[in-house]
Amino acid sequence: MINLLWGDPPPPTRGPKPAMSLDAIAKAAIAVADRDGLDAVSMQRVAGELSFTKMALYRYVPGKAELVSLMTDLAMGVPPHHPRQHWRKALMAWALDLYAAFEKHPWVLLSTVGRRALGPNELTWTECGVRALTDTGLNGGQQLDSVMTIVGHVRTVAQQSLTMPGGTTGATEKDITSAMIEVLNTQAERFPGLAAALQSMDGSESQGLIFGLERILDGLEVLIKRG
Repeated sequence: MINLLWGDPPPPTRGPKPAMSLDAIAKAAIAVADRDGLDAVSMQRVAGELSFTKMALYRYVPGKAELVSLMTDLAMGVPPHHPRQHWRKALMAWALDLYAAFEKHPWVLLSTVGRRALGPNELTWTECGVRALTDTGLNGGQQLDSVMTIVGHVRTVAQQSLTMPGGTTGATEKDITSAMIEVLNTQAERFPGLAAALQSMDGSESQGLIFGLERILDGLEVLIKRG
């Protein structure tokens, strides 16, 4: 698995010369997942996309688990480059870039859970997040925990709002608010606090994503200033 993620393995010593690359295989798998969802990805399906036989594909990738790892790392790509900024602005930009990556390939939310090997692109995302906190005085554990807390918030919002290809339909904050308002038109007395809160909302899109990020960063700022 590590050899596949971190560089092409040596070419086979027997049989014909390789006619396909891991990059091309991963791209074909990504195309399937983008159209029909992660569950639609199989060795047979990807082999067919490439006009290969399933057995021929096994010469390059041992199985579906390795295929999913390859396609996930390629789909994530590397974080966009930003000029060096204050840690808070850097982490906000990084978090929004991460959300955009999930938005481009929502199935990555499913393929990046559980125990698995990490590829170079995914580790680069973590590296960029940690690097933003390098000069803040936080120790290594605090830096990693900070990044993981931000990732958790971004994932939660993405899982709620993004539509999975071939799967569930996401719900925006506007959708959720509209559904609550519809019920509260006749149930306001039963839920007075919720009714009052909804009346005072400004209705801005992505409010939950930005609000949560700002509060996490507020907490980090307190911790950093505390020294």
